Amino acid sequence: MKNLFRPLIVIFVVLTAITGLAYPAVMTAFGQAAFHDKANGSLIEQNGKLAGSQLIGQQFDAPQYFWGRLSATSPMPYNAQGSGGSNLGPNNPALLDAIKGRLDALKAAGTDMSKPVPVDLVTSSGSGLDPEISPAAAAYQIERVAKARNLAVNDVQALVERYTAGRQFGVFGEPRVNVLKLNLALDEMKRG
Repeated sequence: MKNLFRPLIVIFVVLTAITGLAYPAVMTAFGQAAFHDKANGSLIEQNGKLAGSQLIGQQFDAPQYFWGRLSATSPMPYNAQGSGGSNLGPNNPALLDAIKGRLDALKAAGTDMSKPVPVDLVTSSGSGLDPEISPAAAAYQIERVAKARNLAVNDVQALVERYTAGRQFGVFGEPRVNVLKLNLALDEMKRG
């Protein structure tokens, strides 16, 4: 029996060292060397201060900022630990209430409500953390943001176009606008 346990313990220790220590250390070192920014959360700094991550949405609700998608996370919006969709169906009164609340907020912020509202401005994403909106959702907000910041509409529109990312590799996904990057650029524009 003693002869059986010794090889088992040796194999356990060796495999633990390889899979529990060596492999994670090598992968961490590779990630830091090859993909440093991504391995550390794609963080964005502005003026020496952490502004956020380009991968996780943030709540913007002031009229002078572009607004992102609604967050479905709890207990607070854009909680990365609580990622998940709302799972509310189209006939669910809670979904209709959330949409009505966002429409009311857009109207109160001075948004021109005569045009159809892009769906991504009134619904949450599957993760509840989406940091990006469609170019249509950004274009819908240009007039409100320009008016609130006392900027020319053409200048804000040019900024939106500059921060619009195309399809990945020209094929995958849809064009999108990162709300945090766009809002930080707006703040820099106002300072400049």
